[in-house]
Amino acid sequence: MFAKKRFLLVAVCLFLGIGGSLAQEQPTAPLRAKAGKETIIERLNSCVPRLLKEGNVPGLSVAVIQKGKLVWHKGFGVKNAQTKEPVADNTVFEAASLSKPVFAYAVLKLVDEGKLDLDAPLIKYLPGNYDVGDDARINQITARHVLSHRPGFPNWRRQNNSLTIHFTPGERFSYSGEGFVYLSKVVEKITGEKFNDFMKRTVFVPLGMNDSSYVWQESYVAQHAFSHSNAGQMTGQNKSMQHNAAASLRTTAQDFGKFLVAIANGNGLKPATRRQMLTPQIQVSESGTNNTAKPPEKLSASISWGLGWGLQKTDDGLAYWHWGDNGNMKAYVVMYDKQQFGLVVFTNGANGLKIVPEIIDESLGGQQPALNWLKYGSYKNANSVVR
Repeated sequence: MFAKKRFLLVAVCLFLGIGGSLAQEQPTAPLRAKAGKETIIERLNSCVPRLLKEGNVPGLSVAVIQKGKLVWHKGFGVKNAQTKEPVADNTVFEAASLSKPVFAYAVLKLVDEGKLDLDAPLIKYLPGNYDVGDDARINQITARHVLSHRPGFPNWRRQNNSLTIHFTPGERFSYSGEGFVYLSKVVEKITGEKFNDFMKRTVFVPLGMNDSSYVWQESYVAQHAFSHSNAGQMTGQNKSMQHNAAASLRTTAQDFGKFLVAIANGNGLKPATRRQMLTPQIQVSESGTNNTAKPPEKLSASISWGLGWGLQKTDDGLAYWHWGDNGNMKAYVVMYDKQQFGLVVFTNGANGLKIVPEIIDESLGGQQPALNWLKYGSYKNANSVVR
């Protein structure tokens, strides 16, 4: 009887044009945090090859964290569609915006060392107006604003290199890679180190992330995955030596899994600092990531931003997450805080994020409002937008 009523309700909602919101409320698989790792591994081994083929994604690498431990990692598919060389356990991928939470962790370590105040204006450490001309609002931007995407900057500056502050810092969420670039220059000033050297000393070496770097390494020529278009055509390797705190991390699923283990267990941070990292600083707009032009009309009830992490609240509690999009390479990570249960996925295809919802549903289960908010859609939908 319930199923019949549900069918009628869906039919009425679709007729009235409100089926989209109801579709997001469809039952999902329960969170499998208590499942044996063999079950999770079996499900991934079963679904990933099929999804790569159906979604036209050449390859990916995945790592599973359960009970705060890295329990499994594996590569699937090929790292180069032309040569058919397989993705290996040590294949390096572009982490894209998964660069941000790693940098945020390093910044918070500086906070714990007393070298940086989260709420002090950044001009205290890097005097001057940066690249914003005579806009006095630069005097208000703090590390907390940057890590929670509230500095007022756009995601990226205009091609003429001008940088605009669009709203009073702290006022609202608007996703900004430029904020992280600014903060990285502050960190270089504070430490006197080159950015990648700082990240290596502060994060990579302590956590045993031996295949991670924010700049291209010569060893990556043979180790690094090639990127591919939405049609599956190989488009090359990004060999830029220019670091970018928001986007240039190269790493493996295994290395990023080690990082997640550190976050899950609070390694390297004071307990109070870790709590701040995973405490909502600002609710995001339901409409999406870009809110430079005007304040959001409606705030999300389930998604907020912490310090370096997106946060989602569901019936399973708090989960921290992030996505990565460097065009033809995509990535995603989600970790359930209380359960210490999560997954990281790196892909080398433009369609990568369109198979992630099914991968997560098949392996982790649980509600995923963050994926709905990102609006990448599914490979099953021929009308989904190529991003």
